[in-house]
Amino acid sequence: MLSLAHSPCPNDTFVFHAWTHGLIPAAPAVDLTFADIDITNGAAERGEFDVVKVSYAALPWLLDNYTLLPSGGALGRGCGPLVLSRGDISSLDGKTVAVPSERSTAYLLFRLWAQGQRPARIEVVPFTEIMPAVRDGRYDAGLVIHEARFVYQDFGLVSLQDLGEWWEADTGLPIPLGAIIARRGLDAAALAAAARASVEHAWADPSASAGYVAGHAAEMSPDVQAQHIGLYVNEFTRDLGEEGYAAVSALLDRAHALGLTPASPALRD
Repeated sequence: MLSLAHSPCPNDTFVFHAWTHGLIPAAPAVDLTFADIDITNGAAERGEFDVVKVSYAALPWLLDNYTLLPSGGALGRGCGPLVLSRGDISSLDGKTVAVPSERSTAYLLFRLWAQGQRPARIEVVPFTEIMPAVRDGRYDAGLVIHEARFVYQDFGLVSLQDLGEWWEADTGLPIPLGAIIARRGLDAAALAAAARASVEHAWADPSASAGYVAGHAAEMSPDVQAQHIGLYVNEFTRDLGEEGYAAVSALLDRAHALGLTPASPALRD
């Protein structure tokens, strides 16, 4: 049995429900572990899972031992991370900023966007604590992901920058967020086919996974769950395609050129 790790977020539980519940006849059986992506990035570096959801930004450290699968990940338009603050601020110079991870795509995008700005301190904070911490004045700004884009105004916060909009305007490409990778030596084509079939099953019968998705969505409302899935599960989830691969290459090439990551790895064998 293969080990699989992904987050409990609605997009991942929606995408992988059919596979993990034995609804894809040709798919290998998997033992599932739920973990947020900042945990899976480190676990993949240690080689702890056979198939795992990680940040695209982490690929330069991972593709010696893993292969990027073209199906099951998160990449799209209008779905980028946000930089939030309590009020309009013109610059992050001298400011304190809370971020959810140092190896995430969100943080890499933040660093690309914030070139030339000099925050006084950047601190890693659990994702669920960032918006309350900015609201309460513990940080001047916060970098948020996922469903935060739907609820940040409930915390009295404003969007200083939508990093997805910035990326798309700058490159014309969709934004790469979460990747699915498989340990080298496994049948990557078969695993990609299983992930793709699981996506297609989810679209064909969304009610089948509804209870499972809701059961792992913490206190997220049904409307926010639906928005989350609608935003992060799209045709790029089914298959990256040439545009998807181009977006990932652009992100990693730009990061390497600025000295933020090691050399951009080959994405396809």
